[in-house]
Amino acid sequence: MIIGIDIGSTTTKAISLENGRVIKKIKTRAEDAITSATGAFGKIVLENGLKMPDIKRIMITGAGATKIEGDLFGIPTTTVNEISAIGTGGMFISGQDNIIIANLGTGTAIIEAQTDKIIHLGGSGVGGGTILGLAKKLLHLSDYKDIMKLASSGNLDPVDLLLEDIMIADFSFLGKKSTASNFGKMLDTARNEDIALGIINMVYQVTGMLAVFAARSRNINKVIVTGSGSHNPLGQKVLTEITRMHSVAFEYPEGGEYTTAVGAGLYGER
Repeated sequence: MIIGIDIGSTTTKAISLENGRVIKKIKTRAEDAITSATGAFGKIVLENGLKMPDIKRIMITGAGATKIEGDLFGIPTTTVNEISAIGTGGMFISGQDNIIIANLGTGTAIIEAQTDKIIHLGGSGVGGGTILGLAKKLLHLSDYKDIMKLASSGNLDPVDLLLEDIMIADFSFLGKKSTASNFGKMLDTARNEDIALGIINMVYQVTGMLAVFAARSRNINKVIVTGSGSHNPLGQKVLTEITRMHSVAFEYPEGGEYTTAVGAGLYGER
């Protein structure tokens, strides 16, 4: 059995893999990379009922992987390039190749993945970390679920400046309800619910448009969304609106948040 561990800046995900099949997926949080990695390993071993001889190799990747030196628990441990892990995992969980992947984590990475090559096209520092940071400062909330609950009853009208606020006619292919400026209106009457929704809307509009530009540059009409932010229902609504305007579809494969850990684990089976 192979263990794949994605040591992120906020959350660590781990999977167990055997003969190309994902057996178990877990995630943990910890303050430092070593605690996070060993905690994730211990949890997946206990939940699988594994013994050390059952584990052939540990494959680590992510922001914290460089802080791990040597083998974990005496098991051969190998570091996998994070971009390669995202690309490999994205092709595996989507069952497709020749794809554009938008990996929404603390920030966002945009990747082109094909069977014979994986290319980092770019990305943005805007991502899940942006949502948490702004919500902490503006709303005094630090729990992602609380932010989502607040945003679910929000209204963008008091927060975002729309084209209809500044123009009489439609602009190019954009409708009157399209965003002219995120947080460009910001009325004094805006509620916390509206601000929370505005934060999520901004993050997914930015990351969604980056993905659209990347897909169009490669003549591809869809984007595979992975990472911790891939199954945010409010974010998905934003991306659906982007699809309506730009005809680039977004797909959300099952287990998308574990993509990087899966990709790392697959390298262990090569």
